[in-house]
Amino acid sequence: MAIPFNQRLETICREKNNSLCIGLDIDPDKFSSGADTSLSGMESFGKDVIDATIDFCPVYKPNFAFFERFGSQGFALLERLVSHINGRAIVIADAKRGDIGNTSRQYATAILDGMGCDAITISPYMGRDAIQPFIENPEKGVFVLAVTSNQSASEIQEHGNQSNPLYKKVIQIAQELNTGENIGLVVGATKTEVMEEIRELSNGMPWLIPGVGTQGGDLETALRISHKNGIGIINVSRGILYAGDGSLNDVIQSAKNYTEKIRSIVWNPVNC
Repeated sequence: MAIPFNQRLETICREKNNSLCIGLDIDPDKFSSGADTSLSGMESFGKDVIDATIDFCPVYKPNFAFFERFGSQGFALLERLVSHINGRAIVIADAKRGDIGNTSRQYATAILDGMGCDAITISPYMGRDAIQPFIENPEKGVFVLAVTSNQSASEIQEHGNQSNPLYKKVIQIAQELNTGENIGLVVGATKTEVMEEIRELSNGMPWLIPGVGTQGGDLETALRISHKNGIGIINVSRGILYAGDGSLNDVIQSAKNYTEKIRSIVWNPVNC
């Protein structure tokens, strides 16, 4: 019997006693001086980060834009990194897809089946038929953009009167579609003022939480609220990949520091 994605996600987080997601936004323009900035260098860096953190990191999230900028060779590199993880962690494709049903079905086939990612981020702007093709296999998951961490997000997401902004409709649709227990929400860590209300509306769906670190989101608030009746996955990209002088040791130490903070807040025997 198929194990729903949300259950798979929680299981691996509990096994590793952690809910850290390392964002694989590999940008050679940010590499330290003298580092190999070629595609080969990017691949070595990505694999080194994965191998150095896989024992304690349950989730990785490659952002497709950082690979697609290099065309077919970049996309092939992305496929090799997903293959390198090889089921040792959950892979969330940060692709933000969302189109009419037939097109979404092709995206789902390519990214979830062909590439082997476990989940994908989805834009809900075109409605539920843009989401449904991605959730037909309950073992594969989606994270629907609900309340994001970028500054201009409120222009659309909070449109409408104060008691009924657009993001609430997005959460409602996601909850109605979550019959396979394989839908989560993207909730920015910078949006602490609405997190309690979102938690009540989301009915235990997991959250993917960007915005901690460089964007200044509050880690403790995001974790304590998201874990009340679900699980919050804390995504950190630049704050780990380019920590300190960008050396692998600094990357590992930063990932361990975030892990220690996350464990101290929610993943300890008292809270588990």
